[in-house]
Amino acid sequence: MTLPGPRTYTTARSVAEVYDHGAHVWSWIHDGAPVLWQSAESFTEPGKALRGGVPICWPWFGPGRSGDLTPAHGVARLTEWALTETTARDGSIVSTYSLLPADAPGAGLPDGWQVAYEVSVGEHLDLALTVANDGPTPFSYEVALHTYLAVGDVREVSVTGLEGASYLDKLTGRREVQDGAIRFVGETDRVYERGADVVVIDPVLGRRLVITAEGSADTVVWNPWIAKAAAMPDFGDDEWPTMLCIEAGNVLEHAVTLEPGSTSTMRYHLAVDALQA
Repeated sequence: MTLPGPRTYTTARSVAEVYDHGAHVWSWIHDGAPVLWQSAESFTEPGKALRGGVPICWPWFGPGRSGDLTPAHGVARLTEWALTETTARDGSIVSTYSLLPADAPGAGLPDGWQVAYEVSVGEHLDLALTVANDGPTPFSYEVALHTYLAVGDVREVSVTGLEGASYLDKLTGRREVQDGAIRFVGETDRVYERGADVVVIDPVLGRRLVITAEGSADTVVWNPWIAKAAAMPDFGDDEWPTMLCIEAGNVLEHAVTLEPGSTSTMRYHLAVDALQA
């Protein structure tokens, strides 16, 4: 069984596709050029995650803080969300998706939570995920917008904006401090203790991807490189040079605790600039 196709949103300079499955922003094309990356080997079946675009990791990241939660990255990206509204706003198309406890009983949270996800497609791609607690009990959660960016060759890319930031190297388990711009020479899986406010400089494609975030304490930077790409069944063996994940999140010790009657919003803004000669 194959998932129903994504919804398409078209504006003057952009085209985006969004699946109801996971409220998953699958593609964003700006001025005819893909900005988000997708694997040609991605699963497209109910109950499985899509590989590429912008998966929503919620209410836990990876295996969760306990290290043993399943499915990986939570239930949100495996669940059908409801499209509740689509409007035009300042040259953009804005669609809102919702997720409720009845949709995702495996979330493991007390009743009363709800999630709204606003996707704005236009000159920029703007994403806003809001979690509300309408119940009587506090709860905590992790969250990340696991954004896969299309790049010309990750080995030629540099990422600025995280200089001096502390990070957890998930490959070694060590805490490090970023020295200068980030360059890629092997598998990379890092959680930076700084909200995303970075620039991806891509000389091969001749552009800069400018990322800003609000309401996030962490930035995750990931590329699987050769061996891990080959080990993943939904990732082409030779696809790793053309992608880079720059994720906004609140994970590990920065998990959000939401008191009754309160909300928390995390925003991710993605823009494309030409690289100046």
